Amino acid sequence: MSKRRAISILFAGFFVTSTLISGDVTGKVEFKGKAPEEARINMNADPVCKKAHPGPVFGQEVVVNKNETLKNVLIFIKDGLPAKTYEAPKQKLLFDQKGCEYSPHVLGIMVGQELDIKNSDPTLHNVHSLSKLNPQFNRAQPIQNMVMTEKFDKVETFKVKCEVHPWMNAYIGVFNNPYFAVTGDDGSFTLKGVPAGEYTIEAWQEKYGSQTAKVKVGASGKATVDFTYKGS
Repeated sequence: MSKRRAISILFAGFFVTSTLISGDVTGKVEFKGKAPEEARINMNADPVCKKAHPGPVFGQEVVVNKNETLKNVLIFIKDGLPAKTYEAPKQKLLFDQKGCEYSPHVLGIMVGQELDIKNSDPTLHNVHSLSKLNPQFNRAQPIQNMVMTEKFDKVETFKVKCEVHPWMNAYIGVFNNPYFAVTGDDGSFTLKGVPAGEYTIEAWQEKYGSQTAKVKVGASGKATVDFTYKGS
């Protein structure tokens, strides 16, 4: 849906009203071919973890949805935005440890936005960031419902792991603008309120890497772009 915002500009002694156009960039990430078989996770070393899952648990490196799309793909504007500072949202995001898994598996957050990292399990976890541009942290959370808060100052995507439970891993993407999303159970995404212009959109998946595509948000105030990853 397009959005038009009127502004007044003083020009040659007169106020001229101009309309700025913005809209949503939508799309999906398809998957073709055979998906790799995810390894079954053995949680027997921690009775709390084992009890949390009555059935088998598998890794999340490649999650193919029922409609042959990919979950957990990070989508963002790589190039084309004007140089400006975007204010970080005041709303905190939640990065949870529940059932001895990180949730969400892939998370996007803005520079300066607060992230609550919570341990919802009645067992010891620790959160070890493998960031390169942002300061690393490696902190234990031994108490259920314990929360610590972090912020990031640099743009990067990095892995997070748990030293106690080696199967636990996730990824955090840090951005200096609000135009990013992560695909869900239907493989779709929406970048909301993108200003009119021409952009390079990037899709990042932890096993298959990055793809880029060009997109133009024009007078209609909307655009569509799809990505396709291929298995074996």
